[in-house]
Amino acid sequence: MHTAPRFARALALLVAVIAPISAAHAKVGVGAKPARGAEVLIDGTRKTLDEKWTYWQGPGFASSLPIKWKIVEDPVDKGSALMTDDPAAAGGKYGAADIVTKKAYRDFRLHIEFLVMKPGGNSGVYLQNRYEIQVLDGDKTPHGMGAVINETPSPYEAYNGTGKWNAYDIVFRAARFKDGKRSEKARVTLFFNGKKAHVNQDISQVWGGAKSGIDGGNDGGKGITDVPGGLKLQCEGHDVRYRNTWIQELDLKDNNTDFKK
Repeated sequence: MHTAPRFARALALLVAVIAPISAAHAKVGVGAKPARGAEVLIDGTRKTLDEKWTYWQGPGFASSLPIKWKIVEDPVDKGSALMTDDPAAAGGKYGAADIVTKKAYRDFRLHIEFLVMKPGGNSGVYLQNRYEIQVLDGDKTPHGMGAVINETPSPYEAYNGTGKWNAYDIVFRAARFKDGKRSEKARVTLFFNGKKAHVNQDISQVWGGAKSGIDGGNDGGKGITDVPGGLKLQCEGHDVRYRNTWIQELDLKDNNTDFKK
């Protein structure tokens, strides 16, 4: 009896079924540990920064490698964090010194922690270097903190405020295409500091023009293409810090991003 090959096939099938479930049920909120199989993108070390990230050289790019962002002391807990500090972006020159992962992604589960040091601090988390989840202290509008920018209200009530760590936990499904045309919009579910903020939210377009990310210059941001993109973090000349960031690739067959804590 050839039981070994049968067992191997059955085990592989079980892993394939369980993997998305385990990702969807990973712990959320500040301090959440990486899900099984996740890739750590920010751990407070220069080594990981240089290995995993580079500058996004979009139309507003004005910096140069090596990355000028700094590894600084965590102002709340022991350890270190990544600070969005680059002289090229001084004065709010967005698109001048954003960083993006060297690896591109389609569907994924993301955990990212951020801390805004001063009132009005501004940054942004870009899914696939397209769709911005806003980081903007003091703004409660659809352009504000925690919003899928310009497409949802801001879940500002979940924000911990300046000088404190916050966390986004996200399941993202990339747009789908048929015969070269978008057949399903990108979709996202987001927890903000452990509170469910957006559920199966469709994302219509890239906002902010060509400087904001890939496809931003296509048909006013509506010309989405079937190209994976990296995770991008925005530098706008403000002291915003990041730590404990990890991503787990998924393959979401169904158009459903909802998940539990």
